[in-house]
Amino acid sequence: MNREFLKKIFFQSLTAFLSLALAILLFFAILKLDEIRGSFHWLLDVLTPFIYGGTMAYLLKTPCGFLERQFEAILPDKHKKWANLLSVVAVMLISALILYLLLSTVLPEMWASIVALAAAVPPKVDEFTRWVLSHLEGNEVLQNYVNNAFTTMEDWVKNWATTDLLPTMQGMMGGVVTTVGSVLTVAKNIILGVIICIYLLASRRKFTRHAKALVYAVFKPERADKLLKECAHIDVTFVGFFGGKILDSAIVGLICYIFCAIMSVAAGFQNAVLISVIIGATNVIPYFGPFIGAVPAALLILISSPRNCLIFLIFIVILQQFDGNVLGPKLLAGSVGLTGFWVLFAITLFQGLFGFVGILVGVPVFAVIYDLARRAILSRLKKHGKLDVLDSGGEPPPQP
Repeated sequence: MNREFLKKIFFQSLTAFLSLALAILLFFAILKLDEIRGSFHWLLDVLTPFIYGGTMAYLLKTPCGFLERQFEAILPDKHKKWANLLSVVAVMLISALILYLLLSTVLPEMWASIVALAAAVPPKVDEFTRWVLSHLEGNEVLQNYVNNAFTTMEDWVKNWATTDLLPTMQGMMGGVVTTVGSVLTVAKNIILGVIICIYLLASRRKFTRHAKALVYAVFKPERADKLLKECAHIDVTFVGFFGGKILDSAIVGLICYIFCAIMSVAAGFQNAVLISVIIGATNVIPYFGPFIGAVPAALLILISSPRNCLIFLIFIVILQQFDGNVLGPKLLAGSVGLTGFWVLFAITLFQGLFGFVGILVGVPVFAVIYDLARRAILSRLKKHGKLDVLDSGGEPPPQP
């Protein structure tokens, strides 16, 4: 009896001590939050090449596996061991070729569009000024207001150029060394990331075996099986979402290019390739992507023709409805399983937590969390014999 009592006292004291220690650690963590954040930034800077390489390897592992299966099918038995290496080389060459074609097509047209935009803005402003004044003839009061507004705007631009722009340019010139250093750092991280990506793709089966061995070494077999099953589900969710989203964006960009090419002949549309790339690239962002891409694309068209800009905006609304209600659900069916409300909630939440990266990964991450919570709730309801609370209109309740 005394032993049981002492044992109970010991565990209660240990629990109190651990709770107090955890509270003290949390207090000091909040007190030294800036230093801790700085340490994490330093760690992220060190691991940036591995983050780049891991991300690229994860995105390329599915096409790499597909190419490996094709090489294994055509290679003789004694050379099948080369299928993995050939698939890695092939997927990297294909990725480099796609990136080169994209940049070689977009960058020249982007530069030409910027030059044309810079040349077209002043005449358009003058034309707009004359148009406004011509419609205000006979109304001297409004003419004076408009003239004063244009004069104020012109003075503001001149003052901004002398007081803000010039010092900013001087500061930029003074920081050229820092800028060049940052560019070189990014280039170094990308190069190292590509090397790490190649290594990860070539050794992906070895890393998978090591990860499984670690899981089974740490956890009991039952828990290890459940954990690996959840990891497989997470992988399917992410691969399905990103693969479907990339394919969806490519189709949307192609549809936009076909429309712009037709309208370039019919109505004088310009910058068809650039506009299509903008629409396709921003469509990767769930929910808000089409509207984000439509703004700069519409501005490019607005410079040459307001009427064409209106036509383009109508087309974007129709395209967004087609993508959101037909194409997107067809390609992403079963990958996330979230309603529109939860997609919007996930984007808003993860954008606030992680910025632009949160926008990209928020939906699949929240889909995984949502599925885990759903299955946990269904399991508890089944245990309590209350699955009937989910029954609506005589429909059978969902199975956990």
